Amino acid sequence: MNNSTEDRSGNSHASSTPVGDPVSEILKASRTIAVVGLSNRKFRPSYGVAEYLKSAGYRIIPVNPSEAEVLGETAYARLEDIPERVDIVDIFRRSEFVPEIVESAIRIGARAVWMQEGVMHAEAAESARRAGLFVVMNTCILKEHIKRFRLQ
Repeated sequence: MNNSTEDRSGNSHASSTPVGDPVSEILKASRTIAVVGLSNRKFRPSYGVAEYLKSAGYRIIPVNPSEAEVLGETAYARLEDIPERVDIVDIFRRSEFVPEIVESAIRIGARAVWMQEGVMHAEAAESARRAGLFVVMNTCILKEHIKRFRLQ
């Protein structure tokens, strides 16, 4: 059993994550992450997480109607406005906004919905699962990526 992984640049790294871990699988298989609620405010958690994900080789797409550009990437007001395929919808919005974001994620054919720490909505999560999306709730994507693929 080989527990090594490749980062986005093709470099191989040792991983203590067991083969078949669904979070590892979605992180490895994904290339494009739409970050809902991403702003240019560098002190916000969304900015630091998106900056890390971009440095790890992911294509980051900011989704925020109040921004034109974040981290050098064009921002979009809604998920439906993004002109390319999105693998993961990473949500940095309050839990009450999750249902409409999940419905948008389903409509655009995203592969996964990731609700950051403190973001939870069981009904929306179940709706996403029924539509075939992978769901992570109340978990930081940066921490999970570092845990599995820390660049050495």
